[in-house]
Amino acid sequence: MSEPRVPAESIPTARLDLLPLRVEHAEEMAVVLADPALHTFIGGMPHSLGELRARYERLVAGSPDPGVAWCNWVLRLRAESCLVGTVQATVTEDRSAEIAWVVGTPWQGRGFASEAARGLVAWLRRRSVRTVVAHIHPDHPASAAVAAAAGLAPTKEEQDGERRWRLVLHP
Repeated sequence: MSEPRVPAESIPTARLDLLPLRVEHAEEMAVVLADPALHTFIGGMPHSLGELRARYERLVAGSPDPGVAWCNWVLRLRAESCLVGTVQATVTEDRSAEIAWVVGTPWQGRGFASEAARGLVAWLRRRSVRTVVAHIHPDHPASAAVAAAAGLAPTKEEQDGERRWRLVLHP
């Protein structure tokens, strides 16, 4: 597989720069992700700074499976030069990508997640990813709206209580 690695450059969108994740982002992101409400649908609690730093170290090191690429970005709001969230894609050797996003509570409702998800999907398309999938909790209309804005459509498939959304980029 010609696996897509975490890019050396950012992905620019209209208002955001999707910056390749670095361990140094943990300090600012610990604040962005501190609201327990962000875990309503995914479970758990916000990570402490140390936990988040350790998680970012694992993510930056990459997947131990050579057939899987972990691609992670933080979202920098260009106008305010601050981080507001993350997007990620797990790309497998069959050229499928599972994507996810999170935007900190103070920045929600302004279209940042949709903008970042569209930028991510465009990046995946340029790297010949065939299929993009996201898992959306049925009680999370905001996340469903983000998936739809990125071109994904709901399927009848469910996994762990979440609906699978899919977009075929290259059949």
